[in-house]
Amino acid sequence: MAIELKGAPVAAAINERTQKELSALNELGIMPTLAIVRVGDREDDLAYENGAVKRCEKVGVAVTRVTLPESTTQDELLNKIYELNNDTAVHGVLILLPLPKHLDGEAVRRTLSPDKDVDGITDGSLAGVFTGSGEGFSPCTAQACIEILDHYGIDCKGKRAVVIGRSLVVGKPVSMLLMAKNATVTICHTKTADMPSVTKNAEILIAAAGKARAIGAEYLSESQVVIDVGINFQDGVMCGDVDFDAALPIVSAITPVPGGVGTVTTSVLVSHVVEAAKRQNVK
Repeated sequence: MAIELKGAPVAAAINERTQKELSALNELGIMPTLAIVRVGDREDDLAYENGAVKRCEKVGVAVTRVTLPESTTQDELLNKIYELNNDTAVHGVLILLPLPKHLDGEAVRRTLSPDKDVDGITDGSLAGVFTGSGEGFSPCTAQACIEILDHYGIDCKGKRAVVIGRSLVVGKPVSMLLMAKNATVTICHTKTADMPSVTKNAEILIAAAGKARAIGAEYLSESQVVIDVGINFQDGVMCGDVDFDAALPIVSAITPVPGGVGTVTTSVLVSHVVEAAKRQNVK
């Protein structure tokens, strides 16, 4: 029976580290502040926003909510981002994605300052992930996967790691982060032939397929560590991309959904805000 890699202990450890950094900044008169930009009222956006606000409040990071109507024009949104870029009281900006279809997400990514991009959506931040320069910030969900592996003492060095998904939010950046920890990484996607034959050979499997319970027993093998990034709703129940019940008797360890990666992601976000405040104020 697999060990459940629960997110709460990982989040608590990150929060403890963040709290120490925050206290040091507070002594210098600096209050790390996150601006959350939301266009429209999508339920999943509201859920993530509320979770982020609660986590910030718990640690002591200030939050400014920037709520724009779904009818917001491209110029109005870009002007608001310019304003936040130039606001020295705001240290991090989280733009909830995806944006309404009439807005150009690429233009938004190009406009946001990488220094304030605490969720790793800009080209500057992603370049830092891909080059290993340490500049900018990793996408929070991708980093949350690594934080879980580190917390539970799972050494990536020399391990065969398979990532299902190639998005810029999780798949590609988490692959780079795994390689930075000396794993040997394979990326699978919708065009991968005979995917189960690839994933069964993985020692570490990161599932970011975006489809409820798509990864069943035929994709899995003994001794695997499975990190399930998926957040889906099936028959009104939240579930991951991995068929948890099928995986439990096969693999050695797996993150639950809910209670796994998502729990850690908001703590990573808050840590990025505090780090951004430090970089912008402490030379």
